[in-house]
Amino acid sequence: MITKNQVRKNLYFDSVTLMVASSKMREMPGIGNAAVMMGTDHNRALMTAAGLIGPDTEPFGVNDTVVGILAESESAADAAIAYFDEFLNKKKSDTASAEKRVKTLTAAKSGAPESNFAVISVPGRFARAEAEKALALGYHVLLFSDNVSLQDEVELKHIAVEKGLLMMGPDCGTTIINGTALGFANVVRRGKIGLVAAAGTGLQEVTVLIDTLGEGITQALGTGGRDLKEEVGGLMMTLCLEALQNDPDTEVIVILSKPPAQSVMKKMLAQLEQVDKPVIAAFLGGDPALLEGSRVAYAKDLESAARLGVLAAQGRPLVLEDDSAAEIEELARRECALLGPEQKYLRGLYSGGTLCYEAMLLLEELGVKSWSNIAIDKKYLIEGSEASSENTLLDMGEDFFTNGMPHPMIDFRQRVDRMEKESADPGVAVLLLDCVCGYGTHEDPAGELAPAIRKAKKTAEEAGRHLTVIASVTGTETDPQPRSQQIRTLEEAGAIVLPCNAQASKLAAAIIQRQSAR
Repeated sequence: MITKNQVRKNLYFDSVTLMVASSKMREMPGIGNAAVMMGTDHNRALMTAAGLIGPDTEPFGVNDTVVGILAESESAADAAIAYFDEFLNKKKSDTASAEKRVKTLTAAKSGAPESNFAVISVPGRFARAEAEKALALGYHVLLFSDNVSLQDEVELKHIAVEKGLLMMGPDCGTTIINGTALGFANVVRRGKIGLVAAAGTGLQEVTVLIDTLGEGITQALGTGGRDLKEEVGGLMMTLCLEALQNDPDTEVIVILSKPPAQSVMKKMLAQLEQVDKPVIAAFLGGDPALLEGSRVAYAKDLESAARLGVLAAQGRPLVLEDDSAAEIEELARRECALLGPEQKYLRGLYSGGTLCYEAMLLLEELGVKSWSNIAIDKKYLIEGSEASSENTLLDMGEDFFTNGMPHPMIDFRQRVDRMEKESADPGVAVLLLDCVCGYGTHEDPAGELAPAIRKAKKTAEEAGRHLTVIASVTGTETDPQPRSQQIRTLEEAGAIVLPCNAQASKLAAAIIQRQSAR
């Protein structure tokens, strides 16, 4: 193997662009590893540890883009670097006719004075300064950047509220504004339901389910995951709810998040008492008693939130029937008949953090305790990539897995490697997976998962075992990756595909319960 580097001076690209380019380069023939990163100290350490840069690398700083290649030959390395240049040139040409390229926000405002929305994706230490500039120019802001301090978030949101502007984020990955998907988001029909969420893949899941159920949305607004903490005070949630209340096209409001701080909840309920539209709230892991005496309908999971929202939009009573229970029980009975008595455990490998969290909550509600790197009960917390234990659910989009690596919605290598490892465990009965589609994600997520599913099932079969693989697809028929095609690809690989993450989790729990009772 040889190492080859290039430093592109004073050249900045957003993290999503660099992650996609890095992932494509790693798939090329003769490439052992490849990464393109901004030259921050953190990224320098990551690339050094991976053997992608060394003492002979040209000096670089935080404003430079660094290309590192580990290849079998000089020609393979040169081909990967050439691909990177082609990738960037294509990106520029694809947008040249639709976009006017400028170097500053001030220039953007000057060239398009009617513009009023900015998406910001810069390293965390620069994020506040850029967001302040945008707010000063009258832009609503979606702040994709992470590693922004809580204090900076609070101060930015106070500035935004004073100006009557949205400041969604930091670390806000999903939003749909006037039908335009931003970040990781799906193509969903327009309708009557407005959503506000402190949960990225949760927002994707619910908007997709609303679309699947035949209804549509007005707006889907992300706040950033910390907005409902006591320190932030729900500043953006308050503004988003006000916007949805004043929007004549929004007839129903749906709220998604983990349980808010008590002071924030009190403030929210007081605000919602003045709202004259049906409101549904899914505070995942929260106590239904939080909403007792209020006019807000409680949804225990993401599927329930979507179904209640649709019922409200159709003017029907907010009563849910569990019409999936019989099918789930029959599937569990069938699968358990194929499993050996020693197979008692499940392993969930998720790209969506909210989906992993929802699965963990539903499993626990059904009597299945699980270890996790985002465990609610710290007694069941797994640090980093520690080996799985009994029932384990991993959010593979957490910082440990994404430091120096593309997000698992873009690059499937870590999840595929983990699937192979888990399938070799003789105690494992179930692999539980999400498959998230839409803009910003892999061009064919099911196509990436399918070979790994086949290999995992074959590994178990060669050891004389059956392995149940359960999946759900977060996507619509109009996404760049059509939902039906993704489902078909997974089913042909041997997976059982359920209509949503909640039902997939319930099937996994039913199988584990039956196996434990054997």
